[in-house]
Amino acid sequence: MTHATLAPEAAPAAAATSTRAKRAHDRKAALNWIAVHSLGIAAALFFVLPFVFVFLTGVMSDNQALTRDLWPKTWEWGNFGTVWNTPGFLTWWRNTLIYAGLGTVLSVLSSLPVAYALAKFRFRGRNVAMMLVISMMMLPPQVTIVPMYLFWAKQLQLSGTLWPLIIPLAFGDAFTIFLLRQFLLTIPKEYTDAAKVDGCGDFRTMLRVVVPMAKPAIAAVALFQFFYCWNDYFGPQIYASDNPAAWTLSYGLEQFKGAHHTDWNLTMAATVLVMAPVIVVFFFAQRAFIEGVTLTGVKG
Repeated sequence: MTHATLAPEAAPAAAATSTRAKRAHDRKAALNWIAVHSLGIAAALFFVLPFVFVFLTGVMSDNQALTRDLWPKTWEWGNFGTVWNTPGFLTWWRNTLIYAGLGTVLSVLSSLPVAYALAKFRFRGRNVAMMLVISMMMLPPQVTIVPMYLFWAKQLQLSGTLWPLIIPLAFGDAFTIFLLRQFLLTIPKEYTDAAKVDGCGDFRTMLRVVVPMAKPAIAAVALFQFFYCWNDYFGPQIYASDNPAAWTLSYGLEQFKGAHHTDWNLTMAATVLVMAPVIVVFFFAQRAFIEGVTLTGVKG
């Protein structure tokens, strides 16, 4: 009888305890969610706010730029037109597109067969060749710039052009070779063996079997190379500085800044026009880029 009379009283207490435990758990989960996403939002703002500042300054008037007012009083969209119509700006765009586009294509086409050979072929000296590729990655371009400049400028008379920067990419790029080779190592050997059994040679196997499977890695290295060429300042400064008709956007932007060092709104507008294509390309290609980097293993 005692047990029967206590049971109805204990049930609400147990239910209340369970409700409190559930609320505590939900509160803890909510706090964890807020903490994690707050860090993410803070990190996103840390990277995004400089771009927002550059854009807002680019649409300000000359009198308001770099003052305490962070929001434009009047939106001067004509600043972009002024920069776009600056003599030489379209030439810088054309040269940058040629350098980045042609350099990317040549780099990928020349590096893929080398990466395929280092990943799938067994030959004497393969490890030595791979070590040479890695050593080239660790060698800064400033170390070899003097003999390279003497060769391209004095021997081949190509100073004042972008060809000394484009032509070497037709013979492979160390970082591109390394990244592609690491990805190709993850492709099972059974696929290439099956293609050879069906009568495919090495080159045809690479084109018909390996390339379709390596599209994420190819997209990743192509984006890496495109971004590098687009933002390259050191190379054009060395080889093309004496010929304004061969300037790229990165070097031309420096000259534009020097000519408009007091017009910060125009300088920021020019910076936005230089950054915009890279941001747009990455925005639309980020899925392939991230997939290629993620799937590229470290198998050796």
